[in-house]
Amino acid sequence: MRRLATTPKLLASLAVVGAAASIAGLGTFAAFTSSTSAQNQALTSGTVSIILGAANRLTTGASGLVPGDTVERAVDITNNGTLANSQVGSIALTTNASPSSLLDTDTTNGLQMQIDSCPVAWTESGGPAYTYTCGGSPSVVLASRAVIGNSIALSNMSAVTGGNTDHLRVKLTLPAAAGNTLQTLSSTIGYVFTANQRTATSK
Repeated sequence: MRRLATTPKLLASLAVVGAAASIAGLGTFAAFTSSTSAQNQALTSGTVSIILGAANRLTTGASGLVPGDTVERAVDITNNGTLANSQVGSIALTTNASPSSLLDTDTTNGLQMQIDSCPVAWTESGGPAYTYTCGGSPSVVLASRAVIGNSIALSNMSAVTGGNTDHLRVKLTLPAAAGNTLQTLSSTIGYVFTANQRTATSK
């Protein structure tokens, strides 16, 4: 009777030993591997930055305008990035008025704006009734249009390239057809030039 009683205990012990052996077998599994280290990859971001240059007459106003009068003011826009890191794709102009009047809200008979660029600094005469002449061949940056606009695209801008400066002449005209409703009015025009990044591409 005693021998029969020990049999279940022995079988149980063998089962435990078998399970332990199975787990130990899993722990000794191995495989071949290989790895290599890539070289360091240096990455830098570009720059989109413009500043006002040496000339800025846009802060000088004009008074007593009558139909047919013009207001000319010079302003320089400089790309202060380097040729290597500047990533400017285009330059735009946003104008606003505060206070505002028919001088800026009347898109037909109100103030009209044209912008030209000179390859060298404009030669200035007079003051504050300034006039300008170009010592080279001027180019049209913005054809005549109503003075107020949002993100107006400017063409022929060399300041899209790092280190370059655009010498601009902003010319406002009160059209000859402006009627009596535009008398004794006042508007203050604000100008914001904005550089936009170039089109994204693969590098």
